[in-house]
Amino acid sequence: MDPNGLSDPYVKLKLIPDPKSDTKQKTKTIKCNLNPTWNETFTFPLKDSDKDRRLSVEIWDWDLTSRNDFMGALSFGISELQKQGVDGWFKLLSQEEGEYFNVPVQPEGEDGLGWTVLPHTFLSVSNSLSHLTLLPFSLSFFLSPLQVIFCDGVSLSLSPGQVIFCDGVSLSLSLQDRLYFVMEYINGGDLMYQIQQVGKFKEPHAVFYAAEISIGLLFLHSKGIVYRDLKLDNVMLDAEGHIKIADFGMCKENMLDGVTTKTFCGTPDYIAPEIIAYQPYGKSVDWWAFGVLLYEMLAGQPPFDGEDEDELFQSIMEHHVSYPKSMSKEAVAICKGLMTKHPGKRLGCGPEGERDIKEHAFFRYMDWDKLENKEVQPPFKPKAVSLTNIISLSLSLSLSLSLSL
Repeated sequence: MDPNGLSDPYVKLKLIPDPKSDTKQKTKTIKCNLNPTWNETFTFPLKDSDKDRRLSVEIWDWDLTSRNDFMGALSFGISELQKQGVDGWFKLLSQEEGEYFNVPVQPEGEDGLGWTVLPHTFLSVSNSLSHLTLLPFSLSFFLSPLQVIFCDGVSLSLSPGQVIFCDGVSLSLSLQDRLYFVMEYINGGDLMYQIQQVGKFKEPHAVFYAAEISIGLLFLHSKGIVYRDLKLDNVMLDAEGHIKIADFGMCKENMLDGVTTKTFCGTPDYIAPEIIAYQPYGKSVDWWAFGVLLYEMLAGQPPFDGEDEDELFQSIMEHHVSYPKSMSKEAVAICKGLMTKHPGKRLGCGPEGERDIKEHAFFRYMDWDKLENKEVQPPFKPKAVSLTNIISLSLSLSLSLSLSL
């Protein structure tokens, strides 16, 4: 991939196996392009013995200074092509898979997927018993609206316009040995930065942010995902002031009700007692971290401390939290409920956990339906430079930037 985010693709064509490389043909290289069209025609004379071979199509990215990069491949059985030619879009596979398979894909706009970019190639191969002819073909990257792929591979199917208050991958590109992501652009900074500016949040501000965060957590839990890394640094603000939960590197999938894990992970200040004790845990650890985060928003400092990690963990396991007099009784009550050391008694962890959270007195003035539809005005709008002022890009150029190889 060039420094400008574009590639210099070309195509290798051959009949395989081809030990002497006597059938290999190649297109011209199209410079600085991500959606090339090769207006070239290739003909392969066939012998009777060739019916057991395959037509191999490999896409490569030419590089002046280093080894050329493989972009994808596919192949067709000669005997199959002699019976019926092909004309359509095909997914680019790994080098090993492409030696044996081809995977047709639906035309753009008909596959019903979304937010995922995958490389495809359009091929037209006419057939006869004596020769194969490849007509002009092209390589393209389709943008499709329902699949969000998080950084650790967690994937979720979303309805169009669904609000989950989670930062998603806008575009992703999977190649043979690399996976590239372009994250949603969020320019309002994180809650840690905002806390550092004001010391602590006024309670109505904390109520709003906590409510949106809880919606994000409830959504993840409904999909069987435990987040495991909730902290001020991972809660971003968009340009309007709504929150976005970011960084899904510690997520655990397939964690539906009753399923537990014992992996020791998380950010020390937010780690739940059951993780420290190496006990099996589930979504309870997210509600503990939610309580720690809420306390930090309201008090301007963490509820537990220590000179080192061992002292911090001892404090989490043994100490009771002190609450500033400035915190309302509702705020103290929800923090106590969330930071209950026994996970079975913790707020949000019972059979009616979602209702227990939403109906808590701390959220007594919150209209949850309006909040989920982003109809509640955020209490603070970040003073952020707009995306268009930073980079003026057309959609096509945005796609080009997202497909760095």
